Amino acid sequence: MASINTTHVKSSRLTTLAQQLRLYKPDEETDCATTTPVGSERFTPKKAAVLICLFEQSDGGLRVILTKRSSRLSTHSGEVSLPGGKAEEDDVDDADTATREAKEEIGLDPSLVDVVAYLEPFLSKHLLRVIPVIGLLSDANAFTPTPNVAEVDDVFDAPLEMFLKIVTNTTKPLGAIILQDENRRCEQREWMGEKYLVHYFDYETGGKKYLIWGLTAGILIRAASIVYQRQPDFVEQNPKFKVPGDLNKDTIMP
Repeated sequence: MASINTTHVKSSRLTTLAQQLRLYKPDEETDCATTTPVGSERFTPKKAAVLICLFEQSDGGLRVILTKRSSRLSTHSGEVSLPGGKAEEDDVDDADTATREAKEEIGLDPSLVDVVAYLEPFLSKHLLRVIPVIGLLSDANAFTPTPNVAEVDDVFDAPLEMFLKIVTNTTKPLGAIILQDENRRCEQREWMGEKYLVHYFDYETGGKKYLIWGLTAGILIRAASIVYQRQPDFVEQNPKFKVPGDLNKDTIMP
């Protein structure tokens, strides 16, 4: 397991960030459909929430806690994700879902996390309505990752700002200068007639390599844009989260 980088210094930055994020209001127009007719019935996407847990390291950089899902899971096995999962009946709200799941998956005590913002819902590949919840971990030293081996193979952290930047590699073939993005690539896909981009970020830490892509990458691009109050250095092109009228239980996004 890759433990998180818990070098921590107390400063006013997280306090200022908390004040900033508490003022954030999700754009209701980007919400995915909550009910859609399916024959004589109505489809209601199941709810889920993920925790974007941020902490500050000694150089002032913000880092986000991520997991690598167990290779034994039936869905998304071995993929990098944010702690989180489906809502349960006893959950009070989306923050309760996200922090409960984080405790179950990686042993993060909810009392250590200051929930400061909710982002716009995202629609997962399997048509879950996913609410990203931003929480601040003011004392990273108080958290020792204890992954649930049934669900998580690894816990690590990455710099949040990497999801806004282009890391370039300059080459000069035939006298021309070409800038290549070293750790990010994307591919275009289509959903209900709307083209969108799926982003892939390569990240290495502790001698291990991780691929952060798809829904997780999209959520982190959005979170980084809000935290740093600027757009990414690359074209984002999110999908428009619409639910098809001819939906069935096997429908998935490409």
